[in-house]
Amino acid sequence: MHKDIATPIRTQEILKKYGFSFKKSLGQNFLIDPNILRNIVGHADLTKDSAAIEVGPGIGALTEHLAREAGKVMSFEIDQRLLPVLEDTLSPYDNVKIVHSDVLKADVKGLIDSELAGFKDIMVVANLPYYVTTPILMKLLTENLPLRGFVVMMQKEVADRISAKPGTKAYGSLSIAVQYYCTAEVAMIVPKTVFMPQPNVDSAVLKLIRHEEPPVTVIDEEFFFSVTRAAFAQRRKTLLNNLQSQLPNGKAKKEEILRALEQADVEPSRRGETLSIAEFGALADALHPYFN
Repeated sequence: MHKDIATPIRTQEILKKYGFSFKKSLGQNFLIDPNILRNIVGHADLTKDSAAIEVGPGIGALTEHLAREAGKVMSFEIDQRLLPVLEDTLSPYDNVKIVHSDVLKADVKGLIDSELAGFKDIMVVANLPYYVTTPILMKLLTENLPLRGFVVMMQKEVADRISAKPGTKAYGSLSIAVQYYCTAEVAMIVPKTVFMPQPNVDSAVLKLIRHEEPPVTVIDEEFFFSVTRAAFAQRRKTLLNNLQSQLPNGKAKKEEILRALEQADVEPSRRGETLSIAEFGALADALHPYFN
């Protein structure tokens, strides 16, 4: 077994060897605790028949743990300065493909087809850059990729929002956007002390497993999501007020909105945070004829 990359001493050695300095703009915080990394990978339930997709490998701390458990790892790294580092630190593993690309601009589907052909079980396992967590997640969720799910580290506050249930303060349009595609649970909390440099906030590992079918069937997915965003535009406002101010020409369509609310069996005085995904689905379908 090779010596873990993710110990404080080895991390310092690697950074010194390559004269590497952290870029705040890229949200670079490297994990320096092998036990945490083993736990993260454990939550992904990988076998040698699985492939893992990673975003932001850094110096390869999580990557090496994935390489030990999975059949193949495909990892996206945007920072050119880290390519020689990764070539060095991951040299013991022949099952890792580093893609020098911004995952937000990459053709992930095409790369899965070319690099992970033959793998039926694919998980995204990553310590996501905190400044682009949501865009990365939404891209990977909405591109119809053959993924079983995600085990991803992010700011604890964002993980709480994504996994939140109706009727809670954290519940919002982001909760619905992700839970439409996946079950969501916080798998573990990670203190800031196990990172170099230390971030300002605690982190959490979120486990998402894709639904076979969405929890609600809607006429128009895009319109469904626009209704959920409208409902949370101003949290203290009622559904009726938010829908009137946010939907196109909503002020003039008050009667139509009231009819749709009645049809969906939703009180106009309720707030967005009290509605389940099923209720939002019924409401979006009832509103659809008036706004399309």
